[in-house]
Amino acid sequence: MKNTSIQCCFARHEIKYRLTKAQQTALREAIASHMTPDAHPNYTISNLYYDNDNFSMIRASLDKPDYKEKLRLRSYGLVGDGDTVFLEMKKKYDGVVFKRRIVLKAGEAMDYLENRARPEKESQILREIDALRFFYAPEPKGYIAYDREAWAGTEDPELRLTFDTNLRWRKDALDLRADAPTALILPQDAVLMEIKTPDTIPLWLVRALEANAVRQTSFSKYGACFREHFLPALAEKQRRSVLQETKQTGQAIRFPIRTDGGAAVRYA
Repeated sequence: MKNTSIQCCFARHEIKYRLTKAQQTALREAIASHMTPDAHPNYTISNLYYDNDNFSMIRASLDKPDYKEKLRLRSYGLVGDGDTVFLEMKKKYDGVVFKRRIVLKAGEAMDYLENRARPEKESQILREIDALRFFYAPEPKGYIAYDREAWAGTEDPELRLTFDTNLRWRKDALDLRADAPTALILPQDAVLMEIKTPDTIPLWLVRALEANAVRQTSFSKYGACFREHFLPALAEKQRRSVLQETKQTGQAIRFPIRTDGGAAVRYA
């Protein structure tokens, strides 16, 4: 997807909803008099999410703190070395999402992330990403992609609404240039809708949501992958480590196992 004007800084509210296909169809009809399909209405988004071996960023995010942050590399569809990608920091504070990103070629981005090769163009945002990488020492942990249908407001162009379908992921071939098999995150007929606005949701849209029994939800694509696929392996690794220590010391040890990826803890 090409865009002659690339925005690199965002500050807005992002509200998520889980829909059925029937609700999606009804909402399309409801918004048509106030919104139009985006200049690029249908496209595929591919992401690499970065974290450390303890998954510190996603664990903190799942605790729902006042402040949280993520690092990801994003492209629109499959890319080659010379195609455009976006290296993004996504932060949320007090309900407002802040996104800051730099534009790189795919090969240049991977050289920076894997080999610490310096990108050609310096910027304040790049230095902020440097600091984030120094603090967390993140590595690619998961590939997540989905197909997006995007709408923009006619009265307020900054109002955006997106429908994401076919949410899929993989933990291998962690390269946006790789065309590799994926598995579904949600059922095939699931729809994840997001309303993005710098202000409040307009009344006409609130009424459309109410008329179609659409309720706000809390859902993180990366968080869902972590809970379902990474957390059980981490818990088992921790259990084995503590059991080994028990054998070596001869002392019984009660140890915490996180059950939801966040703050909730049970003891074994």
